[in-house]
Amino acid sequence: MGEITVSAQQIDHLVHDPASAYDAPYMQAYAGLAASHRGRPVAEIVPLLRAAADAALLGFTGTDLVEQARAISTGARYELRVHVTGH
Repeated sequence: MGEITVSAQQIDHLVHDPASAYDAPYMQAYAGLAASHRGRPVAEIVPLLRAAADAALLGFTGTDLVEQARAISTGARYELRVHVTGH
């Protein structure tokens, strides 16, 4: 399980918000990779996750991205604990 802290103003960078103009939420990219990269090597998936995290301005650690890539590769469930701050 991973953890990330985001501000209330940036929650749309993580999950889709129809009221937001932000068009590249991380979870959308993750879901796309999960659908297209199952069974692929972790080392191939990590840079794609890093690019998506960077585009979404989210600070996932390298360890977080490797865990997510393993889940995608194996088709396992990945749980992310999100802390939302008021700022």
